[in-house]
Amino acid sequence: MDKVIEFVRNASEKFNVPSIAWTDVVEIIVIAYLVYEILLWFNKTRAWALLKGLFVIFTFLLIAELLDMTTILWIAGKLFTIAATVLVVVFQPELRKALEQLGRRNFLFSVIPFDNSKDAAGRFSDRTINEIIRACNDMARVKTGALIVVEQNDSLADIERTGIAIDGVVTSQLLINIFEHNTPLHDGAVVVRGDRVTAATCYLPLSENLTLSKDLGTRHRAGVGISESTDSLTIIVSEETGRISIAYEGELTRNVDNDTFRRKLEFIQNKPEVEKKRILFRKKGVKNEV
Repeated sequence: MDKVIEFVRNASEKFNVPSIAWTDVVEIIVIAYLVYEILLWFNKTRAWALLKGLFVIFTFLLIAELLDMTTILWIAGKLFTIAATVLVVVFQPELRKALEQLGRRNFLFSVIPFDNSKDAAGRFSDRTINEIIRACNDMARVKTGALIVVEQNDSLADIERTGIAIDGVVTSQLLINIFEHNTPLHDGAVVVRGDRVTAATCYLPLSENLTLSKDLGTRHRAGVGISESTDSLTIIVSEETGRISIAYEGELTRNVDNDTFRRKLEFIQNKPEVEKKRILFRKKGVKNEV
């Protein structure tokens, strides 16, 4: 064994192989993850077009360097001194959104659970899930447009202030009446917190995601927009097609069926672990309780 260790040490010295500590491995993983997240962020925003433009500029400057075009290189050097400030100003909304999403990822709390006092019913009751699904199906059947935002951890108080306070128990009749055509409250979004409708006619930020389909209207873009800036789940009923879509974490799932609809609501319902296992077993058709 000693000879093997001595051989490895001599080989490392001969080929000048640097020693790698465990901190180096962690550092490589962190850097790789950050690069991956940055590329994802570039791909989902206007920054992707900027990245391609910068690649063209750097290619042109490389050619200028090879051909010794001193005037072009001098101008480029002067412009680079203010380029960072210009980029921050131009992409201020995207940078703010990226920081908000980073702040919503509670890595520490996901590993170490501090709150053990969670209600057995979860964030909202099964009755609320049934009422929301019933209301959306009824509105979809007659093509009544609807926009329902279900709050999770991030507060929607700022969104509520843009609308009219309701503070009523979630029922299918209430939701249908709110979104009925030609009623004072039908325009805008409804905010649901727990088992109550807190506000209606609320204004939501529109998504600037360039990958969204061009045939999506304002209602769908607003639903995706609020899901990008908060951890809420948004339900959209199309007034044109009557189809139900769900926006969550910046992703839009279109034309969902009742099973998918219920699973997504149960996912953010955030029941205790035993209840989550019961839900999982029920989805798989297992009759035995956990």
